[in-house]
Amino acid sequence: MESLVSGLLRGCAAGAAGAGAYLATRYLDDSTGRTTRARGRSDLLVGAAAGLGVGALAGVLRAAGVRPPAAVSGPLLGVAALAASAGPSAVARIVDPRRSADRLAEIIPPLVYGFTTHSTLVSVSRVAEGREAVPPASPAALLRAAALGASSGSRSATGLAAVALTSRPDDTGPVASRLGGRTGSTLSGIAAAGELVADKLPSVPSRLAPLGLIPRAAAGATSAAAVARRDGHDPTLPGLVGAAAAIGTAVLGVRLRAAAQRRFGSDRPGAVAEDVLAAALGWLGARRPTMAAPPETTARPLAR
Repeated sequence: MESLVSGLLRGCAAGAAGAGAYLATRYLDDSTGRTTRARGRSDLLVGAAAGLGVGALAGVLRAAGVRPPAAVSGPLLGVAALAASAGPSAVARIVDPRRSADRLAEIIPPLVYGFTTHSTLVSVSRVAEGREAVPPASPAALLRAAALGASSGSRSATGLAAVALTSRPDDTGPVASRLGGRTGSTLSGIAAAGELVADKLPSVPSRLAPLGLIPRAAAGATSAAAVARRDGHDPTLPGLVGAAAAIGTAVLGVRLRAAAQRRFGSDRPGAVAEDVLAAALGWLGARRPTMAAPPETTARPLAR
């Protein structure tokens, strides 16, 4: 039962990665000026129940021993996600030979989802199956993951900078150990400071656009998983919590700035408040858990 639950969580993570790749493909396709009939109807695939659900099912099947090759699994996952989000009619439109003109534009995004989900699931599963058993994330670890995700949703570089400031080169995990070095700490600090300045510029695009939301979700997942791995927990669920918290906080941050604009005539107070909140959440999420001190014992005098 535990292996199936682990497979479910790994599948959700892979489905989220596939949905992000699907969204990026759709965005790039939009930037060229092309449109497809499936556009709009398959938006549920992006970051929603279809992408996560199909990924979760793939994770459970893999944990149960069903492991088809990429050439089979990729297209099947893409078709399943498309059918789950837009209905069987969307699949029928793709395979209709009379619609060869725009069929390629409709096929590419589901295939990107399918192959990304498959490759992510295989990579995560191989790491999980090949390492020593680690305890699942505790409630406190999940709260720290949510804090790091929220920090990354407000300022995409703050969560990783917090991990760098609280980590060391000899820590467990490739992300925490590299960020904990001198180079990682310096670069992440510069990125966080630069974002604090750039965020106030009027020319900065919306964080809810794909190029703004995807990096925030990725940073939230990466920082949360890195801290969980560093502290000796399974990073799968904290990574999912971090990504979800980043997306939710990004939306709330936009509303906070809009409320400040209406109340003060400028969104600067809301931006500064968000800076402080992002820094505080990053510190709370990345700080090392305190170890309980051993109870003091009173020495008894030796009997003579």
